[in-house]
Amino acid sequence: MDDDLISFAPEAEDGARLRAAFGRFGTGVTVITTQTETGPLGMTANSFSSVSLDPPLVLWSAALRSKRHDAFARAQHFCIHILGEDQGPLALHFAGQGHDFSGFDWHPGPDGAPTLSGVLATFHCDTHAVHPAGDHSIILGRIRHAAQRRGDGAGLLFDRGRFGTFAPQSGQ
Repeated sequence: MDDDLISFAPEAEDGARLRAAFGRFGTGVTVITTQTETGPLGMTANSFSSVSLDPPLVLWSAALRSKRHDAFARAQHFCIHILGEDQGPLALHFAGQGHDFSGFDWHPGPDGAPTLSGVLATFHCDTHAVHPAGDHSIILGRIRHAAQRRGDGAGLLFDRGRFGTFAPQSGQ
């Protein structure tokens, strides 16, 4: 056994230790958007993952405790935005609240979901399935339209509660 590891059996009342262990897995950062009856809605998520190329499927997870969960679980369409290294303020904004799109350049996408400008990539999806998964819902989307920014651009990363990016390799 590795003496540097802190071992524990996850219990419901020990969520902080489990969250800290999960936080050791650095991820990319996304903002998910949809159009609701009351207007555009956004949510920051780092639970995004590609699933399949044929058919083109992606997934992300929404916490049941989120006030935005039900709107996304019911949405027919949504857009996933892959954020660039300079878009930490955008991620923080939509982590805190989701109805205020003022100050952000956006337009309706092909299915009506808000499309934020300046991101690295977008995936406009139809909701393919929503699966209960503990204290989250797994939302599976079928990509109907995708786009990516021309040229290089580092993605915004989230690791142990902090935003960051990869350092450029020497010679780049």
